[in-house]
Amino acid sequence: MDTHYTLKELSRYPLGTFAEVIHRNAVFYPHNEAFVCGDNWVTFAEFNGRVNRLVRGLRKLGCEKGAVIGILSWNCMEYMEAWGAAMKGGFILAHLSPRLSENELLQLLKHSETRVLFCGREFAGLAERFQHPLTDMRHYFVFGDSGEGHSYNGLMEKNSPEEESDVEMTAEDPLTIIYTSGTTGTPKGAVYNHRQKLENSRIKALVLGAQPGDRNLIVLPMFHIGGDSHIWPFFITGGCNVIQERQAFDPSVMLKTIQDERITDVQVVATQLIALLGSPDIDRYDLGSLKRIWYAASPMPVEVLKRGLNKFGPIFMQGYGMTESGPNTTNMSREAHVQPAASLEGAGVLASCGRPCHGVQVRIVDDEGRDLPPGKVGEIIVHADHNMSGYWRRPEETEKILKNGWLYTGDMGYYDENAYIYIVDRKKDMIISGGENVYSKEVEEVLYQHPAVYEAAVIGVPDSYWVERVHALVVLNPDAEATEEEIISFCRQHMARFKAPKSIAFLKEIPKSPQGKILKRELRKVFSSGN
Repeated sequence: MDTHYTLKELSRYPLGTFAEVIHRNAVFYPHNEAFVCGDNWVTFAEFNGRVNRLVRGLRKLGCEKGAVIGILSWNCMEYMEAWGAAMKGGFILAHLSPRLSENELLQLLKHSETRVLFCGREFAGLAERFQHPLTDMRHYFVFGDSGEGHSYNGLMEKNSPEEESDVEMTAEDPLTIIYTSGTTGTPKGAVYNHRQKLENSRIKALVLGAQPGDRNLIVLPMFHIGGDSHIWPFFITGGCNVIQERQAFDPSVMLKTIQDERITDVQVVATQLIALLGSPDIDRYDLGSLKRIWYAASPMPVEVLKRGLNKFGPIFMQGYGMTESGPNTTNMSREAHVQPAASLEGAGVLASCGRPCHGVQVRIVDDEGRDLPPGKVGEIIVHADHNMSGYWRRPEETEKILKNGWLYTGDMGYYDENAYIYIVDRKKDMIISGGENVYSKEVEEVLYQHPAVYEAAVIGVPDSYWVERVHALVVLNPDAEATEEEIISFCRQHMARFKAPKSIAFLKEIPKSPQGKILKRELRKVFSSGN
């Protein structure tokens, strides 16, 4: 253990800040595992000490309260330490996706005004090149041991694990910039302060029923709001987070980790659950420790969810939200999954994204902002204390999405009579074919019912007669066969003829973002041009 923390120090940091949470956990759970990554692990006391070392190192480099520190890395232990340094040092952490091109990263580094960059070893060359055109970036450090002056380990070793005495912060201080995935355009940086981030974590901890003995597996990327938001509910309640380092999702690695680490919780997206259920190794491992499987980030096809319930039992929970909403907007409990799934017939509320979370208000409105009755599709707008403060250095964009305290999500959906919310499409993804509105999610649900379909996405493409044509992109199951005519006919048997795809393209894989979301923007670029 780096140092010892006593009860008399509990009031050192202000309530409502993550600095207080990190220090509190070092006092309450000093010997409990906080993070595990491969063969490495740290207790809460050790984590607090390492964070203190990093804060001192950054201060010596001239970083004052409010300075932006950036991170460019895949999931790793050091990622959490950089997070902790922002939380205890009063800095602002900017998350940068390793999936972006060099030019895109350069633009985000300039936009975020990053002063110090932390990066994985594979990005050391990029960091070196970034120093010259960036006037704000003064230093970079590579995780592990690296060249002179850039070693993360060297920076840590030079500093004390003791508590800083002169760090002043409040719950309203900005804490992080989390960039949107860019699936609908240029990434924008959503800004959260300590209070907003902590409120979001508390809500999710309450929904989950998180306890100190829980062990959460981090599979989604930490630089994305979905992966990040599933870490802190377990941290604030004294649970352990197990970090999976691999860049590409590997279902066998995940299954083995669940068994070996006795994982109680994991978050997946639809594409990952599909891969898990299709893994030939799934029955080789003991998965009995699992208490909850949380799915989010993208719509879950009902047919896939039913298969998951059959395989894993009634342990599924769902969350809906977006980068700008914290993300926790709605949730669907395990109990809600059980009742309609007893016979696994029909969709029922399995097709919904649940009800609004505690402390969240959700309205469904038309284009004039008027509330719509149950069953009527409109835009989902959200009011919550944990919505973002705004976009970093983009006031015009902020005004477009935050209006009179309400966040306009751009998602289309409706309430049912029991206050369950159903998402039908992104506003930008809705297809208008022959004057009729077609929601891609509805078509995708039918496609997933076809026994040969492994994965599907539906977009609108230009058409000389229909103006927009419903076009499906389909990946078939291994060794399965199906023709375009067969699948179109199947869809017409299960839905209105005008909603069914008028054309289908068969692909080997569908392009996805790092968090597993299907990139319809990329699909439209290819198929709208006729290529």
